[in-house]
Amino acid sequence: MVDIRHHDLEHPAAPGWQLGFESFLTDHPDLDTLEVILPDTNGVLRGKWLPGTALRKVFEQGVAFPFSLFGLDVWGREVESTGLHIETGDRDGLCWPIPETLKLVPWAERKTAQVLLSMYHRDGAPFLIDPRHVLERMIGRLSDDLGVTATCAFELEFYLFEESEGDWTEQPKPLFSTHLGPARQNMYALSDLEALLPVVDDLRKACEAQGIPADAAVSEAAPGQFELNLHHRRNPLLAADDVVMLRRLVAGVARRHQLKASFMAKPFVEWPGNGMHVHVSMERAGQNLFADPETGSNKLGHAINGLLETMPEALLLFTSTFNGFRRMQPGSYAPTSICWGHDNRSVALRVPASSPEAARIEHRIAGADANPYLVLTGILAGMLEGLNAKVSPPPPVGGNAYEEKHKRLTPWMDEAIDAFEASSRMKEAVGADMHKVLTEIKKEELNEFGREISTLERQTYL
Repeated sequence: MVDIRHHDLEHPAAPGWQLGFESFLTDHPDLDTLEVILPDTNGVLRGKWLPGTALRKVFEQGVAFPFSLFGLDVWGREVESTGLHIETGDRDGLCWPIPETLKLVPWAERKTAQVLLSMYHRDGAPFLIDPRHVLERMIGRLSDDLGVTATCAFELEFYLFEESEGDWTEQPKPLFSTHLGPARQNMYALSDLEALLPVVDDLRKACEAQGIPADAAVSEAAPGQFELNLHHRRNPLLAADDVVMLRRLVAGVARRHQLKASFMAKPFVEWPGNGMHVHVSMERAGQNLFADPETGSNKLGHAINGLLETMPEALLLFTSTFNGFRRMQPGSYAPTSICWGHDNRSVALRVPASSPEAARIEHRIAGADANPYLVLTGILAGMLEGLNAKVSPPPPVGGNAYEEKHKRLTPWMDEAIDAFEASSRMKEAVGADMHKVLTEIKKEELNEFGREISTLERQTYL
């Protein structure tokens, strides 16, 4: 059973957390609705809508939610083997707002604000199955072990579809193509952006209104597929918060235009999937470790080697959905091999061309539907492992990594679960409780897909 001891004390940091919302109340006295959001283990958003007048109470007293929200599968069902449900009495924890995420919701019909929450025990101790606390713990390890911090930036891909009144049993069609005839690849096409100018413009305005540091918007490698890039953050927690907020923003703006946004890792067999690329560097005293003219190259190599060594056992953190393993197809810009290279988009770890001051690793494995807190935890754990071990990586891949023979990432979810479960390094990286909970949730999700009879099977064998 996971330890969710009941505590009776108030959060000791609560008074300090009040700072910052008073001016928000002054600026928005007519607030109609407050949306409190708690990302669960899968990154699915749980929460509730409260009247706008509840804002002060939320910041001063917190919000009660059951610990068991972190023991749900991707469909929102209880996974009893996590040990988080009725056998514990299904007790409540206390969730406190993350002040930086208190923002107005530009796409809402009524004046609405939203704020992310994080789960605590009632004595103020963090609940270590909340993925945000898992990442926070890893950030602490970086500081304690090496005296370094991480700078991170995410890139997110997604598809836009026309809203369907059906049940999505049929494959959805790509939103549009500016070509005549069937949908075709139209990489980086300005014409595709122009065709959806009202949507793209509203996305930009919503990001500005919410303070989400989004940068370039590009039309990606498939019809109806787009990518948004986020500016780097020197706080990995805020970088992951940006991803959670951005995915909700994109979905909300799309709905206002009668569209559906999907971050599903592999919606189509014939088109590229949606990735979550993460750019990471390490800093000490404000200086990029990888930029040092004498030691930077070696440290970069050590971090790369740590990521390569831990990649098979950390894969479940990057590709955590059944569908996500379908994305890892050769030739699809999704990595399939455990390798790295300079300015090479066919590898798992890319070192982009940059100035020395911007030297970094681009981690290209995760699907866009992954939990960003756990993705970053896995990446930082691998880099920490490498920087401690000080082992140089194998030679970089200069050509097509799909055609060269390297150790392959497994395309099978069961193998990824087994590797994660057996890994003492992953148990240390995410903590024993999260290690157990995530393993049990993913086993149950895999079992559910195994119980489903596919349309192809019926077409073949009936």
